[in-house]
Amino acid sequence: MTARIDLNSDLGEGYGAWKMGDDSAMLNIVSSANVACGFHAGDPATILETLRAAAERGVAIGAHVSYPDRVGFGRRRMDVAPAELTADVIYQIGALQGMCRAAGTRVSYVKPHGALYNTIAHDAGQGAAVIAAIRAVDPALVLMGLAGAPILAQARAAGLDTVAEAFADRAYTAGGELVSRREPGAVLHDPGLIAQRMLRLATEGVIEAQDGSALRLRADSICVHGDSPGAVAIAAAVRDALRDNGVLIAPFTEGGRENAS
Repeated sequence: MTARIDLNSDLGEGYGAWKMGDDSAMLNIVSSANVACGFHAGDPATILETLRAAAERGVAIGAHVSYPDRVGFGRRRMDVAPAELTADVIYQIGALQGMCRAAGTRVSYVKPHGALYNTIAHDAGQGAAVIAAIRAVDPALVLMGLAGAPILAQARAAGLDTVAEAFADRAYTAGGELVSRREPGAVLHDPGLIAQRMLRLATEGVIEAQDGSALRLRADSICVHGDSPGAVAIAAAVRDALRDNGVLIAPFTEGGRENAS
């Protein structure tokens, strides 16, 4: 049976004259795009341009919702009241849905960004607020979360479909957590090394933790951060390693098709 996995990236994160990453190049590689909704990054024109480019390539779209934290790029944890967090997430999904309609595509999943993503992985209270927002907008939307984290079971118990995500360009602890960006070696940069790590993950369900131990991890999607230095080269190396070894790269939703470029 052919192995199959989704390849995603965080896109649409430019703001005005400030450009973040190469969305056009990444969209030629990935099968799903997590598009900023304006709370941590992204202005309307940039978001719409990214959505149109994704639609042209048949790339599935996810709402990359965040804490309201432009200054910190959404990477600072915030103590937000549940009702406020739910409203914030509803607002962001709704905004992206409208822009998707204009671009000829649709939102098919939700992936929280940065500190919100890491917080809800284990914080059931904030997790419940995000889940409530998704269910209020469209219970058919899929929640993307950290592979092995409690949020996935919590979301499934609430009736949502989920997809487990692994990170190509991040180091892992032996317990399956992402190594904090504050620690040395947290972000990986060698495209060849990253590609081989992701090939092993896709074919064996194993990734090497920072201490050298073998971590078993079931993942349906692999993320390459669009703002990482050398992101396009990393994503291309991962794609090539997977395809050269018979792994099919395709979106996990019906919102896109295999990216055959």
